Amino acid sequence: MNVFLWILQILLALHTTMGAVWKLSHSEQAVPSLSAIPHGAWLAMSAVELLCALALLAPALSRRLGILAPIAVATVIAEMLLFTAVHLASGVAEHNEIVYWMVVAAICGFLLYGRLVLRPLPRG
Repeated sequence: MNVFLWILQILLALHTTMGAVWKLSHSEQAVPSLSAIPHGAWLAMSAVELLCALALLAPALSRRLGILAPIAVATVIAEMLLFTAVHLASGVAEHNEIVYWMVVAAICGFLLYGRLVLRPLPRG
């Protein structure tokens, strides 16, 4: 199970890094329903995503950093839920993006459960 959770962590770190790069190269206008997010917040989310990607991989470097992975996963879940809420508030009739965000949130939820209950990372 630990190997599977590490694979998920690495994949989530790659996914989050790609999301951060995408946010830097595209404005919030690229997804019309997210245009309510101010540009500065959009760029800040990119920085937070890069920090989350590092936090997901940091426990591989030091046991003391084991707590960072669950925090990063919870942050990604919060971001996916934020995108869903903003999308629903926009009134857009098409909900394809919501399916994507909820799948990512569900995978993150499993990873969070795995790292807090099933196979916690060593801390210190």
